[in-house]
Amino acid sequence: MIIIEWILLIFLIVCAIAVSISRSLLNSVIIFMSYSLVMAVIWILLQSPDLAITEAAVGAGVTSTLFYLALKRIGRQHEAAKDKSDSKN
Repeated sequence: MIIIEWILLIFLIVCAIAVSISRSLLNSVIIFMSYSLVMAVIWILLQSPDLAITEAAVGAGVTSTLFYLALKRIGRQHEAAKDKSDSKN
């Protein structure tokens, strides 16, 4: 069991570093979601199911969805501004 915990902890560290160095915002959101899911598994291993459910729901579910929707909206606004500037030229 200790080996699994160490693997999960190493994966958390890798995810934290990968989020900071990722150039794509969508990739960062996906890595953040996987970080939250692994953290939920760690909470279960620590026998804290209430925190695991909260982490899975809020961290992987709600927050990741909001980040994705924000990226989608920013992309639309960027495309609209680009189209507007292209039509002026």
